Amino acid sequence: MLKLLRISNIALVASAELELGPGLTLLTGETGAGKSILVDALGLVLGARASAELVRTGADRAVVEAVIESESAREALERLGLPADEDEVIIRREVQASGKGRASVNGALVPAHTLRDLAPFLAVVHGQHEPQGLLDPDTHLDLVDAHAGAERTGVAEAHGRLREIDAQLDALRHDRREAERRREMLEYQAAEIEKASLRSGEEDELRAEKAVQANAGRLAALSSEAYALLYEDDGAALARLRQAYRKVEELSSIDRRFQAHLQGREAVVAQLDELALFLRDYQEGLQVIPGRLDEIEARLAVIERLMRKYGATEEDVLAFADRCNAELKRLASPEQTQRMLEQERAGAAKQYLELAAVLSKERRTAAKDLEKRVEAELVQLAMEKTRFRVRFDPDIPLTDAADSSGWTERGLETAEFLLSPNPGEELRPLARIASGGELSRILLALNSVATLDGQGRTLVFDEVDAGIGGRVAEVVGRKLRAMAARHQVLCVTHLPQIASLADTHYLVRKRTERGRTTTELQRLQDGERVEEVARMLGGETVTDTARKHAREMVKQAAIR
Repeated sequence: MLKLLRISNIALVASAELELGPGLTLLTGETGAGKSILVDALGLVLGARASAELVRTGADRAVVEAVIESESAREALERLGLPADEDEVIIRREVQASGKGRASVNGALVPAHTLRDLAPFLAVVHGQHEPQGLLDPDTHLDLVDAHAGAERTGVAEAHGRLREIDAQLDALRHDRREAERRREMLEYQAAEIEKASLRSGEEDELRAEKAVQANAGRLAALSSEAYALLYEDDGAALARLRQAYRKVEELSSIDRRFQAHLQGREAVVAQLDELALFLRDYQEGLQVIPGRLDEIEARLAVIERLMRKYGATEEDVLAFADRCNAELKRLASPEQTQRMLEQERAGAAKQYLELAAVLSKERRTAAKDLEKRVEAELVQLAMEKTRFRVRFDPDIPLTDAADSSGWTERGLETAEFLLSPNPGEELRPLARIASGGELSRILLALNSVATLDGQGRTLVFDEVDAGIGGRVAEVVGRKLRAMAARHQVLCVTHLPQIASLADTHYLVRKRTERGRTTTELQRLQDGERVEEVARMLGGETVTDTARKHAREMVKQAAIR
């Protein structure tokens, strides 16, 4: 719902503020007063094309700000990455005299096309040549589906699955040569690692063995000397240690303080005995294998080369080999993968066609009902001879699984509304109806029968009363009033029958001061409303009879 529209320096409007509530808000005023300027200003915040010609003469920029309350816009704002803390959407559009401009949504700068993306969630302007709402053929299929109560989620999901499979098939077909090159490289890498028979921890083992082989002579000499010092030489350490402990025993028999130093004797002697035996066995087992050092160097070179190419450790290299083999399995048979995908696509296409065929049948049934109901509405709007039809393209749904060129997430067809306002005229697209008045009434009839707009949406009608009067004007007014029970409706009108029905009434008028013409906006209260309706009834001179009639019209409207 549009809560506030603030305008500065647009055309004849120097400054204006429009506060709107729920229900029916009407703009009235003499021809040329600037009523349509307000609608155009709203169009700017909804993404309409801006022009430097909109900027008021003498001003450097024009600004339009709008505060719109919309729960449905939150998801769209989040999808666009825009602030969405509350249900209010604050839009600001600025047009400079140089032709440049800027726009913001909830304080974030955005390009103008973002405003157009948000517009369907905020407000819909129904007017001649307005490229949104029901004049956009792209909305017609949605309206038919809404009128049918059709659920097309399943069709959209089936179509999405088809597109995924098609993308996989395209990638498979176009990348076969690349896949072959990839397979050859993976086979080489996996074979190189497999041939090396690499073991985890092997590098550390080889480096330890290399140190032994390279220093075998030194190791033999050192172990022999150490063994002799401990066990064989005159005055060997073990023999002298035992002699020392015997002396300590004699000391402890005299002075008990030495007993504590005898407690660890067995452990010390045993440890040295064990070391002596190890040195003897080590020396005897030490072997220098001819050529072994060269073998170790060669093996280490292989391991280092593999780790430079495939990983920092043996574990990394082995994990790389596992990944190569896993990918090779996936690439082993692209023909088999293609056959599998084609079979999967056939099943998905069958499911899509079944769901889309049901949807097509629902659409055609609903379209017949929609045609009858819209034509009945048009009879009430003095367009008795108007024919309304829903044209589907193709006329008969194509259910050939071999040709999916026309398949979309919305089904097997598109729809467009066609009209013939007068007998003998051919049916033409809705957007090509020449008369603004006829077009506005047609849009009103369509909105009365079925609408895509959610509860509480703002609907704007311009020129809805062009070329009508009397009984038809009353019908138009009642339909606008009924629509205002579900939506916020803003309408520009020249007819007192419609003006008397307003929940909120604004008067738009021009005044000239110091050689400058300015459009002003005034919210009318009860007495002022009667005076304005009387002016619309009687013209420039307002008579008491006109006032009495106007007062009765406003009173009757309040009772309804």
